[in-house]
Amino acid sequence: MKIVILAAGIGSRLGNPFPKPLTPLNNGKSIMAMQVENLGEQFDIHDINVVVGFKKDLIMERFPQLMYIYNPFFDRTNTSKSLLQALRKHKNTSVLWLNGDVVFDGALLKVLQPLIDQQASFVAVNTSKVAEEEVKYTLKNGFIDQLSKTVKNGLGEAVGINYIAKNDIAFFIKRLEECDDNDYFERGLEIAIEKDGLKVKAIDISQFDCMEVDFREDLENANNIFQK
Repeated sequence: MKIVILAAGIGSRLGNPFPKPLTPLNNGKSIMAMQVENLGEQFDIHDINVVVGFKKDLIMERFPQLMYIYNPFFDRTNTSKSLLQALRKHKNTSVLWLNGDVVFDGALLKVLQPLIDQQASFVAVNTSKVAEEEVKYTLKNGFIDQLSKTVKNGLGEAVGINYIAKNDIAFFIKRLEECDDNDYFERGLEIAIEKDGLKVKAIDISQFDCMEVDFREDLENANNIFQK
């Protein structure tokens, strides 16, 4: 299995002059440093690949032990195309991927491990809240049906940690290629679910602290939660 961190975006909403994954937290670590630390405790750190774009050298110099994939169109494409770049490099293996702005309790990775062992594609979700601006989901026959920010009556939020099994990855790559440049990768999953019958589970990790940092308010919440 390979691991992909999507860290190419500008992150303009947070207003940093540097990549959002390098945003410092009050615990003395950056968002990405926490991610790498958590991932390294559960998986092989040498399997981590980072898709970079905006001020890529700052990330590469901070984490020289990781592998890198460059999205030269970072300023005019969204996560569907950054993830596509990575999956094309690893199209013969399963991939766990996460957004570069997710701050999470490393213990949740142990909950995901059984699904990884079963080669079952999944999206990690939080069912304790359903905010309007977040990616939401619905289920059909026990698997994800709809997955987007425009979903009505969503059952919960996608938290930005996901897994595509080796047997499913070819379908997903094909559908990501069909996505518009400004689509999120969730659109690729939606198309594959609709057209290819892709089976994607929703894994509830609500009992763990996990949040995406998009705004200053999110950063304040993250600092209050992750103080160590």
